Amino acid sequence: MIDAIIVLLGLCVGSFINVCIIRLPQNESLLKPGSHCMVCGSPLKIMDLFPVISYLLLKGQCNYCGIKISPRYASIELLTALLFLLILKTEGLSLNLLQSLSLAAFLIIITFIDIDHQLILDKVLIWLAGTGVIINLWLGTVGITDMLVAALIGGSMMLVIAVASRGGMGGGDIKFAAVLGLWLGWKLTLLTLFLAFVLGGIGGLSVLAFKLKGRKDFIPFGPFIALGAFISLLYGNEIIQWYLSYI
Repeated sequence: MIDAIIVLLGLCVGSFINVCIIRLPQNESLLKPGSHCMVCGSPLKIMDLFPVISYLLLKGQCNYCGIKISPRYASIELLTALLFLLILKTEGLSLNLLQSLSLAAFLIIITFIDIDHQLILDKVLIWLAGTGVIINLWLGTVGITDMLVAALIGGSMMLVIAVASRGGMGGGDIKFAAVLGLWLGWKLTLLTLFLAFVLGGIGGLSVLAFKLKGRKDFIPFGPFIALGAFISLLYGNEIIQWYLSYI
């Protein structure tokens, strides 16, 4: 029963995430106007708004003008639901579940906005930082000193790399790493950045190998930081313990 509830929650949150991804870069309100077709402007009715189900019933087309709807909307809803279910299976029912679900939602928003616009928006990072501090203070999972040290470490490391690479990292990446420190603490922040660079290297080489981008094309790094953070969130302590057992 709880699995179904979490999946349903993930689908609904995924629908809201789609709104954030579309509207936030355009400085549009998340509430007004209501959901509408991006082409004909027709307001969407309740039957048009069921996550994934409406997309399937409408056969991927607008119910009013017939324009094809990108399958990415349904994919993001499914992705959110699957990640929420994975978090539940990994952490079980606990107060930490709220923290992990919240961070996962932010990571998805940041990832797709960065992919679309090569931007990590300050207004998203401000909400991410505020939510992380409030939840950690409430749950007591990461202390204030640990949060501040982690933010300093994450931001400083990315700043040094940005300077050394002469612009290879953007300001958004630096701030993103610092804000994640407020969520994860210094140990998991270091692991997040290590995983981000490993995954980024693999991803970059794969993109070049399959000729999806050229050597001079920009590849956003935010998604790799987000993926590193998600892995650290769920498995970070186990990864660190495994590493320490071999040194």
